[in-house]
Amino acid sequence: MLKAQCRWPLRALPVVCTLLLANVGAAGAADSSLGGPCRDALRFDRKNFDKHSADIDNKYMPLVPGTQLVFEGFITPQGGPSVPVEHQVIFTVTDLTKVIGGVRTRVVYDVDLEVGEVVEAELAFFAQDEDGNVWSLGEYPEEYEEGEFAGAPFTWINGLNDARGGLAMFGSPRRGKPSYLQGLAPDIDFYDCGQVIAKDLEINGYDDVLQIAEWSPLDPDSGIQVKYFAPGVGNVQIAALGDPEAETLILTDVVELNRRDLKDIRVEAFAQDRRAYHVSDVYRETEKAERDDD
Repeated sequence: MLKAQCRWPLRALPVVCTLLLANVGAAGAADSSLGGPCRDALRFDRKNFDKHSADIDNKYMPLVPGTQLVFEGFITPQGGPSVPVEHQVIFTVTDLTKVIGGVRTRVVYDVDLEVGEVVEAELAFFAQDEDGNVWSLGEYPEEYEEGEFAGAPFTWINGLNDARGGLAMFGSPRRGKPSYLQGLAPDIDFYDCGQVIAKDLEINGYDDVLQIAEWSPLDPDSGIQVKYFAPGVGNVQIAALGDPEAETLILTDVVELNRRDLKDIRVEAFAQDRRAYHVSDVYRETEKAERDDD
């Protein structure tokens, strides 16, 4: 098992795990597709999803309602001084679902903060097929500037305006498989690819960690984002190669929300879902989000 010790002080620039990131370079040397175009690993077919598609128990990407993952690190905002600032992401699995393309998805509420101020709040939609693969089937990301809503220009929904969802996580991820489509929306120049780089890593106290490289062929200057997934937890670390934003994050807390806190998140997600119908023509064509068992 490959081991590496990484220290991520929150008051200083994090130290990148060069031993682990070297896997990406090695994979790139062996597979010229890394960073380039990708194709569907599997074709989306609503017939492959049953009535439990929003109950996601994938080993490397479990999405259990009421679970909140808190990430902290740094990012270098574009359009300003090349100085990293504190960055926090709060990823919450809600008890809401939304039907997209005939498939019931789990709604995730994902909030990005820079120096404590919200810069993006996103509703993301995931579903698990009968083979245990997790699919990303849409996103509604609201942008904020100085605390004020600034629009949601990068909304995409599977099946609308030629947008196609893709794989967020294989049911049985294996190293050596070709790169795969994570999502495609031509209208907004969204095109994300991924590839499994390594398995069985030990990092930050987690064993059997999966390493995945992600990139956009339409934006080669954005480099490669490297994510690490631990069994039973999900994403535990994010690093970057060749990315001017140099986003680096580490999982600092896993919270099981109580009923009151989950309700508060639900209210925020419901409000964003309702607002989206006034903001996005694409979103307006979707069914409204619902609470579990509604």
